[in-house]
Amino acid sequence: MSFLIAERELDGDLTLPMNATGIVLFAHGSGSSRHSPRNRAVAEALNQRGLATLLVDLLTHEEEVRDAHARDLRFDIGFLADRLIGLTDWLTENDQTMRLPVGLFGASTGAAAALVCAAARPSVVRAVVSRGGRPDLAGPALMQVDAPTMLIVGENDKAVLDLNEQARNTMTTTAELRVVPGATHLFEEPGALDTVAEEAGTWFTTHLR
Repeated sequence: MSFLIAERELDGDLTLPMNATGIVLFAHGSGSSRHSPRNRAVAEALNQRGLATLLVDLLTHEEEVRDAHARDLRFDIGFLADRLIGLTDWLTENDQTMRLPVGLFGASTGAAAALVCAAARPSVVRAVVSRGGRPDLAGPALMQVDAPTMLIVGENDKAVLDLNEQARNTMTTTAELRVVPGATHLFEEPGALDTVAEEAGTWFTTHLR
């Protein structure tokens, strides 16, 4: 389906299980899209727990073509966050989703955008999960996040792990760091992504009530 956000049409996939108890909006990372196999695997696991999911391409086709060459929009956290804020507002206005508590799942740079969005919509966003994210790129918004936040990082993703430890210590809300043993940045190791999905599922089902 398509979403008109800030006069731009964005393509997305909305999945609504029967009697859903909440909805999770996904913010993909740099150079990725709603077709990310990792995000889709996590989304399917959340659906099995009775959570609705919304995976959206944060860039239009024209913007994706531009970004493939310039590689600038994927790191424009404010730009991506504005798109997420627009989508979050859509969730609160749509008949099918307006009664569902909202969570955000961000990967890589998408995690920073998710945190900025959470800071901008504190009364709407109830929980955040970051997978291999760059919360440091959220800037001052990091300290304004009220939603309970889980930061999931691979044990062998050393640079990102350090940044996430610093972010956790900076945040004023409930923030927990989960380190996946033996995992690298993309969680491609056997069982690593299953661990991410399990941790995210538990976090969202706990806080989206």
